[in-house]
Amino acid sequence: MANDRNSCLSNSCLSMVSARPPWRPVSRLTQLAVVIALIAGNPDTALAQTDYFNTDAGRPVRIEDAYAVERRAFEIQLAPLRLERSSGGRYQWGIEPELAYGILPRTHIEIGTPLAYVDGLDEGTAGLAGIDVSLFHNLNVETAVPAFAIVASGLLPAGHLGPDKAYGTLKAIMTRTFRWARVHVNGEYTIGDAEAESADTDTPEGSAVAELSRWMAGVAVDRTLPLRSLLLTAEVFAEEPLQESGDLRWNTGLGVRYQLSPRFNVDAGLGRRLTGDDQSWHVTFGAAVGVGLPWHP
Repeated sequence: MANDRNSCLSNSCLSMVSARPPWRPVSRLTQLAVVIALIAGNPDTALAQTDYFNTDAGRPVRIEDAYAVERRAFEIQLAPLRLERSSGGRYQWGIEPELAYGILPRTHIEIGTPLAYVDGLDEGTAGLAGIDVSLFHNLNVETAVPAFAIVASGLLPAGHLGPDKAYGTLKAIMTRTFRWARVHVNGEYTIGDAEAESADTDTPEGSAVAELSRWMAGVAVDRTLPLRSLLLTAEVFAEEPLQESGDLRWNTGLGVRYQLSPRFNVDAGLGRRLTGDDQSWHVTFGAAVGVGLPWHP
């Protein structure tokens, strides 16, 4: 009887096991755990998914945040375009492809080749407007205190519209995150005397020197919409032209950046010069792609 009973119990157990479905849907908690594990195992992808809110100067606005390109990663800015219309009705085009590399933790180097063209002027007003090089270092990760960064950059002589000598610029950046938005404060100063002005040798429009400022200070506010991979930003800043005869200029701008894929984002901006000799307006369009090195540990 005992053997029959044990056999019956065994058969009952076997029938219960065989009655269970061969596969059961994974719970939502288990799915979430798997997703987190996959992201943790591929940090490059996770970091790239938030790159759309790491702003650069001119993409889409002048004021930038205090964060650098990730270590051992390249950021390729695909020919960002700037179109400016002066108060006199003249159009000026500018394209500046740039390449940034995360050389150290919270530190990247960057090189750009600005190209400019001024519509309606004599031949020779289009060409290379110098070579931009810069070193960006983020001093700290934002915690109870804001994030700070410093930038040392230089504009080197090159091309028809480039400067006759090198100019250096030092910039300080602060970023503070609130529940409703992020706030960025930038201040910069350019070292070097302006090129001599005369009736015969005016600084041509579109030249790199014409775009330099003796100093610049401003603030920007941006808000991220993570579920839409969208960044909205607005700025206001003041600058004094490098040329001593220039008046103080107040500027404002709006911009948007959208991430199309984990490594590719696009942006657009609209700006206006409110005061100064030339109260121009401009629009910008840009795109950037992030590339990680496959052989890094």
